[in-house]
Amino acid sequence: MNTKKLLDTALNGLDYVGFQLDQYGITGKVNRHNLAAFLMAEQHHLEGQWDSLQVRIDRRRASLEALINTVESRTGALLTPLRKFRKAA
Repeated sequence: MNTKKLLDTALNGLDYVGFQLDQYGITGKVNRHNLAAFLMAEQHHLEGQWDSLQVRIDRRRASLEALINTVESRTGALLTPLRKFRKAA
């Protein structure tokens, strides 16, 4: 069964459920249009969450790289006199 046929079957089922609920007076808000709007809103919400997570990861990575650079530069400053002392000996 191809994807389009499966999607059409699912949407027709959703429309049928919405129609039956509407017949019982429960709700008139279950239909493919409202479901599509909900899914699009959730998609944008998840994209925003993903972007936020990426920014946090990038910020942590930059902080870690700065820390590594600081440690390397201080280590180099400490080891330079030891290297000179070793060459002199």
